[in-house]
Amino acid sequence: MKQSEVKQLSTAELQEELGKSQKAYSELRMAHAMSPLDNPLQLRKVRRSIARMATELTKRELNG
Repeated sequence: MKQSEVKQLSTAELQEELGKSQKAYSELRMAHAMSPLDNPLQLRKVRRSIARMATELTKRELNG
């Protein structure tokens, strides 16, 4: 998810997407541990998306 997409989401939607992404990331990690993924760069993409969402949530909490 791009930063511009993250900024457009409401806080509730952002928290929901963050939960979904964290679950998807853990599933990808487990699948990768069992057998190599076809595209291991998926892990990086999801991890960075999680970081973007978490950063935006923190910004919103600090700004009020």
